[in-house]
Amino acid sequence: MNFIKRFLVVMITALSLAFGYQFYSDVSLQGGFRNYWESRQKASELSEALSLVNAFYVESEPVTLDALTESALAGMISDLDPYSEYLNFDKLKQLEEETSQEFGGIGVEVEMRERVLTVVAPLEGSPGERAGLLRGDRIVEVNGESIKGLNIIQSVSKLKGTPGTSVAIGVERGVEKERVDIEVMRDLIEVDNVRGSEMLEEGLGYLRISQFGKRTSSELKASIDALIEAGMRGLVLDLRNNPGGLLDVAVNVVELFVPDGELVVFTKGRHEMMNEEWYAENSGQTYNFPLVILVNPGSASASEIVAGALKDSGRGKLVGEKTFGKGSVQSILPLSAKTGLKLTTAKYYTPGGYVIHENGIEPDVVVELSPKEEERLYIQRSRLKSMPLEEFVERYEFEPIEDKQLETAKRLLREELGESRW
Repeated sequence: MNFIKRFLVVMITALSLAFGYQFYSDVSLQGGFRNYWESRQKASELSEALSLVNAFYVESEPVTLDALTESALAGMISDLDPYSEYLNFDKLKQLEEETSQEFGGIGVEVEMRERVLTVVAPLEGSPGERAGLLRGDRIVEVNGESIKGLNIIQSVSKLKGTPGTSVAIGVERGVEKERVDIEVMRDLIEVDNVRGSEMLEEGLGYLRISQFGKRTSSELKASIDALIEAGMRGLVLDLRNNPGGLLDVAVNVVELFVPDGELVVFTKGRHEMMNEEWYAENSGQTYNFPLVILVNPGSASASEIVAGALKDSGRGKLVGEKTFGKGSVQSILPLSAKTGLKLTTAKYYTPGGYVIHENGIEPDVVVELSPKEEERLYIQRSRLKSMPLEEFVERYEFEPIEDKQLETAKRLLREELGESRW
């Protein structure tokens, strides 16, 4: 009998400790007892509202609790910020597809701005770029149907489709919202990362990173080694209209240029578990040549992490215009086996403690381009090398113009090389 009593006491104590620990963990996670209690109350209200709608809504076929719950969650999360969202099974699948770097679509990076699907940057060499989509274009119609009011997942799903099929896109362009209709042939998007590697003039190399994908750092190193073999002594690294990509790859890129152990980026959130730091790990094997980085408002996310780290470390000078300002961390938090939340949980900071989100990175040397200049440079970068000059002028109706940002970068490199042993 005494054994049974002792056993019961042990069991009750263990359960009490377990429940107590769980309660303490929940309270800590909520940021205190007050927040915990308020969240429990509101959850109870939501549950009651769902039950009342399901029981008394006037339509003869009541909405299912599953549909109501999904709608409530989606609305609640979408009101937080443009990057947080509720993920049902289809959305989770789509997210996995997007991060795999291979899908059927038009190849543009988009964001929701003022609830309108807006092009951050077309991926270089993509169907969207070839068809003429530009940074800042507001996509308002797909295949004759308005997408205004749809969220980003719904809008993007209408742009995607089987490779080889076409999609008609209606956009509003510029401050006057000029209507432009564009037809794009979907393709299997295999993301290219490093492009345009060339020697600009004696000793000065150039290359562009289109986005930060799985192969970026290895492709970048191979391109740099080839330029060094060709006599490069200073590099222009072009991050203009680079919409970002993978964080670890951005860190790998910075590692090519800064000392081992140097802070690259860190995050801060409400809870300590969201606070992280990333340091360079390269065993001292870095490139030491002069470096200038080109940026503009289409440089976002991972490209801002690279630009901020290289600027704060003094390793390179930034030329161009202030970057986009997308520096928040989205974590995938599971709700069930088939649903979850993509929730903004922290913000990125440069090594010097500057918050990137909604601020952007300011260049060391500001060189602004008008929308017309940018549009023309965009066209000539992608078209001029593929056709004779006369044909280019006849087709696009303008003479090639000077890239003022690139010319400024070249001047800075020449000045730095002139002061060195080179």
